[in-house]
Amino acid sequence: MPGVFKETRVLQKISMDQDNFLNFWKGLSSRVDSHLNNFLQHQEGVPNRLLDAMRYSVLAPGKRLRPMLVLLTSDALGFENTNPWPAACAVEFIHAYSLIHDDLPAMDDDDLRRGRPTCHRVYGEALAILAGDALLTKAFEILAKSYPPLASAECCLELAKGAGAGGMVGGQVEDLAWEGKPGVRADDHPKTANINHLKTLHDKKTGALIRASLKLGAIVSFASQNQKPPEDLLQILDNYGQNIGLAFQVTDDLLDVLGKCESAGKRVGKDAQKGKLTYPGLLGIEQSKLLAADLCKDAQNLASQLGPNAAPLVDLAEYLVSRDH
Repeated sequence: MPGVFKETRVLQKISMDQDNFLNFWKGLSSRVDSHLNNFLQHQEGVPNRLLDAMRYSVLAPGKRLRPMLVLLTSDALGFENTNPWPAACAVEFIHAYSLIHDDLPAMDDDDLRRGRPTCHRVYGEALAILAGDALLTKAFEILAKSYPPLASAECCLELAKGAGAGGMVGGQVEDLAWEGKPGVRADDHPKTANINHLKTLHDKKTGALIRASLKLGAIVSFASQNQKPPEDLLQILDNYGQNIGLAFQVTDDLLDVLGKCESAGKRVGKDAQKGKLTYPGLLGIEQSKLLAADLCKDAQNLASQLGPNAAPLVDLAEYLVSRDH
């Protein structure tokens, strides 16, 4: 059955080289931006300056990885009459809120994000915090309004788990706990850092929202058929998301060591300066590259189980470990 992106369906049936995939990504990303913009129009009762701060952060140039995962998963399943756009935008709102808060002085203390000053540098810390709060709640408002009750409830549950205390937020807490003491963490149960600690940390901080994005794509697709996605499909998506989430983070850590500020769009070298626990710091650069390649291969094998329409998910894994930003 044809999927939701009829104009790109021919591209998606075959695996693309990296240049073609990047062009495909940019085209789809611009459509994501258009939908994000539509959800961030003036609304009665919303202070203009708050809306400005929300728009500043959400509409800044970005990879749109998480909404892309919603869309590509939905397209891979190929159901007619599916509308994945609200779910895709909801996930990006959660991601944007997390970046605003992560950049604050009390957290990662960054002054550059996506190639321009961070939200709190432009609007002040108080409004930046409130803009993040507003985006967090806006995400669940969108899901509640856009889908039938059962589907919206399932989407809200998956997004809450991915973004909450056992997911992204919990991962950020773990990240802060290791900061300045990459070898040993001083808590109730001191333990020496190893690769399993790092994987667990980033499986929450980065991977949990990525896995939720994939599941949302499946939930809204099957909802269009008044069905729930089968558990074996959700497990494949979860495993795929775990692999690309870790591959994404390993590559991010490598870019912080090897990348340039102009291409990365954010300050590089800051992880080492702050004493953060990172893959290059724990494994070295070459072993980190090998790990990213292995994770990419595992993710591609999982995506291939979804059939030919999932070719972009195969290509995506390769792109994530070969990017320069």
